[in-house]
Amino acid sequence: MTEVARAAGVSQKTVSRVVNGEPHVSPEVRDRVLRAVRELDYRPNTAARALLLGRYRRIGVVSLGSALHGPTSLLFGLETAVRRAGYAFALATTEEGQGSAVAAESLLEQGVDGVVLVEPVDVGTPARLHTDLPVVGLCGPVDTAGGRSAVVRSDGVAGARLATEHLLALGHRTVWHVPGPRNWFGARDRVQGWREALAAAGAPEPPLPAEGDWTPASGYAAGRELARLPDVTAVFAANDDMAIGLVRAFAEAGLTVPHDVSVVGFDDIPAAAYLSPPLTTLRQDFAAVTAHAVAVLTATIENRPPPPEPTGLAVELRVRGSTAPVRARGW
Repeated sequence: MTEVARAAGVSQKTVSRVVNGEPHVSPEVRDRVLRAVRELDYRPNTAARALLLGRYRRIGVVSLGSALHGPTSLLFGLETAVRRAGYAFALATTEEGQGSAVAAESLLEQGVDGVVLVEPVDVGTPARLHTDLPVVGLCGPVDTAGGRSAVVRSDGVAGARLATEHLLALGHRTVWHVPGPRNWFGARDRVQGWREALAAAGAPEPPLPAEGDWTPASGYAAGRELARLPDVTAVFAANDDMAIGLVRAFAEAGLTVPHDVSVVGFDDIPAAAYLSPPLTTLRQDFAAVTAHAVAVLTATIENRPPPPEPTGLAVELRVRGSTAPVRARGW
């Protein structure tokens, strides 16, 4: 930093302000310092900064090690939001059913200023971290020794209600649901919203088929089961991949979507709009959720008031070609 200050003709304090993104530095001086930083290949010493300021400028993220659309999208959004906030990004992954405490402890030992938990699986008790650092959970409740925790998530219950209400509004007597794994928070939210919508409309609640595992294969298995039932005219699947499997099973049984059966998914994966027919689904704004989670976390780290909740956390219904008004089978 001394060399950068000398090359730029400014004080070390000015260099510190520029490097840390602080205000009250003129554009001309900021450009001069940044030019010297590039020319000298300067990188802040994280360990020295942590000793001096008591902060690492690093956020730890604990995420389920999965290629599924939801966890992967949250992880990508978090990395983007953390870097935009001016923090380094540290990751520890877990396996399903393992829990997040051990992975979080490894991040705490490395040195972080806060932690984001992407733990979509309920392991029986709230994730508990023995730390007084701030923690934000993106899926389920979090318990910390210091009590500085928050949960930021999109409203899956409301999204499932939207899906079910959409199908009921098309004249379907009831809506069947293909659920995800019951130990996932998101799957339970979608079952709850589906049930609430049916109850509010006075529609009968059909029995749940065997739970899926988020894959097209599990949706296909449920679809083969539902295709044998003559009164199934509308199905809400807990994610788009299972909805894709449903459509395939119905086609093999001689049923067309949406002529014979309407289908709704959840997540709005990139391929959803390009299927045949295009899939009606619920869109979660993962970028908005992760940006807000990081904003909440960094505000706590920096002792600032929490930001207001953005409207982007709401789940949106995207109506496409896989849903239509009810008609009797065989028309």
